[in-house]
Parts: sequence; structure tokens; C-alpha cells
Amino acid sequence: MPVSPCGPDCVPPATGPIASAPVVAARLCALAAVLLGTLVGVALLPGAARARWLCGCYRAVLRCCGVRLRVTGELGAGGELLAVNHLSWVEVLAVGSLRPVSPVAKREMGDWPVIGGVARRAGALFVDRAGLRGLPGTVAATAAALRTGADVAVFPEGTTWCGAAAGPFRRAVFQAAIDAGAPVRPVAAVLRGPDGVPAPAAAFVGEQTLWDSLRQVLRMPTLDCELTVLPALPPGADRRELARRAGEAVAAVTGVPHAVPRQSRTPAAA
Repeated sequence: MPVSPCGPDCVPPATGPIASAPVVAARLCALAAVLLGTLVGVALLPGAARARWLCGCYRAVLRCCGVRLRVTGELGAGGELLAVNHLSWVEVLAVGSLRPVSPVAKREMGDWPVIGGVARRAGALFVDRAGLRGLPGTVAATAAALRTGADVAVFPEGTTWCGAAAGPFRRAVFQAAIDAGAPVRPVAAVLRGPDGVPAPAAAFVGEQTLWDSLRQVLRMPTLDCELTVLPALPPGADRRELARRAGEAVAAVTGVPHAVPRQSRTPAAA
């Protein structure tokens, strides 16, 4: 299981302004309304319309939470493996707002109230991070989705990091791009606070619950989520090299390196 050392020590104590109680309450009310609308749309709309609806809902959730999305670069025609560094739930929604994307998510997310149901309807591919038996199946399902022309978003670090440090881009998921002959599109995510510097307080790390993380974001006056869509990488034949190149492309934007783990005895494990 991927493990991040990031925790409470990575989150500095609040010293700047925080959103007022009325602002936080208004954001919560707006968020509740958007979530209700999301559930209604997911239940009633057919496939393509539902996917477009979810993109709009993801953007609305970010706005309700005071998150401003800034995107540099463009995605390709489709059928790409989007490799994104992992900080929080914020960049997951941000990537999903660009266009319909099937995310690869941890199995536990499928059990979350509301969010799990929406993720399943969005075509999420769930992976058990604690066990390797299901990993080949996840890689095969990801490759199958790519062959149909769908975009699949993956977070190769396998868990969240604070942004001041980053985890290795694990190789197994890149095998799906090789098997499908699909390009890999690195996407760099940076979360910035009102002062324009990276905001570790917005990261979802350590023993935080989703509610803890959401409350932290709601109390920030503003939060910028910057996505940089980088040039696509051809799949090639070496997943280790592909993971290295994707990690280096993201690190060139964030300034935080992503090491590639050493060769494992179990080829599918890393």
C-alpha cells in the first residue's frame, strides 16, 4: 500500500485571514444544494448527458467551496491516460470538470455516502490499494476503457501528499497505456492560497476525515487550483520509463520531484 509521511506537521497553523462564519455557512448551503442537484441528475439523465452534467456539477462544487480553477494547456482528442499528482479531493474534481473522465479511485471511496454512488455512476474504476490480487484486473479495465476512446484519470502516487513533498509515480497503472497503445497526458496540480503561494492547508493528508478537509477548504478566503495540462507522452514499451517521464513532467511545473520506486519482485506491485 502506498504510504505518505504527510500529516498534521505539514499543515502550518492558520495565521492569515479566514472566511467569516456567514461565508462558511453560505458555502455549505450552496454545496448542499449542488450535491442534491448532482444526485437528481445522476439518477435521471442517460449516459452522455449524465457525464456532461457531472462535469458542470464538479465545477459548481469547486465554486461553492471558494475554489477558483485555473487551467493552462488543453487535452487531446480522447483516449488518454491522465497522470495527475495527488494533493486532495480538489484536483480530482478539477480534472473531472474539464470533460468526462473515468477516475481510478481507491476502493474505500466506493463506500462513501453520496460520493461513492456518484463515482460509480461516473465510471470510476476502483482499486484495492491494500492488496495486489485485484491490480491486474484494474489495469486491464483501464486499458479497455482507453481503447474505447475514454479518458482515464489516474493518481500514480497512490495516496495524497502535502505538495511540499511528493510520492513516487508507481508504474503499474502505466501498463494500461502500453497495453492500449494510448498516450499518457501528465497534468500538474498546484493548490495556492490567497497569498499566491502553495497552500498545504488545503491538502487532504494524514488521519484527516473528508469532513475535516472540506472544513479547512471552506474556511479559506480563496483557494486557487491550478491545472497545467502538459504535452502527451507516447506509450512506448517500458512502464518504468513512462512513469519516470510523467513524474518529471509534473515536477517541472510543481518544483517537487517524484522518484520512481525500485524494481519490485512482484512486477505488478509498483
